[in-house]
Amino acid sequence: MDLIIGKDGEGAILTLTERSTNFLIMEKLKEGKKAVPLARVVTRLLYPYRGEALKTLTTDNGSEFACHEQIARSLKTTVYFADSYSSWQKGSIENMNKLIRQYIPKKTDFDTVSDSFILEIRKKINRRPREKLGFQCPRDCFFRQVNKKGNTIRHSP
Repeated sequence: MDLIIGKDGEGAILTLTERSTNFLIMEKLKEGKKAVPLARVVTRLLYPYRGEALKTLTTDNGSEFACHEQIARSLKTTVYFADSYSSWQKGSIENMNKLIRQYIPKKTDFDTVSDSFILEIRKKINRRPREKLGFQCPRDCFFRQVNKKGNTIRHSP
C-alpha cells in the first residue's frame, strides 16, 4: 500500500495493489495523510479479503502508516515495511502509482478530483490486459484467485 499526494502536499489517494494479479484498490482520503482515518479506510477496503486471500501488507515508513498495528489486528494479517529509500522493495505499488499518474498528474489539486473519477481510473486499470497475466485483466485474475481460496466475493470495479 502507498499514498499519492496532491499539489503542495495537500490531499491523498490511498493505493493498494495485489502483487500477483496487479489488482488495484484505491480511494481518495477525506482526511489526508492522518494515520487513524487511513487505518480505518484500509481496514474497510480490505476487510472482505481477510483470511486466506490476505496474507501480508507491505508499505513504506511514512507516518501515515503509524496505525499499522490496528490494521494488522483488524485484518488478521502482518504489515511489513520496506527499508528507507528502497522503493524497489514495493515495486508493484510504485508501478501502479505511475499508471495512476497518467490520469492524475503530479501537482494536481485533489479537490478537483472526484470520487467517481477515482472509481473510473480504478476500473480502467483493473480491466487493462497485462502481459504477465497472459493478456487477461487483473480484475478477472484477482477474483478467480480469491474465489479459489474459499472467499465468495462478487466482482467489484
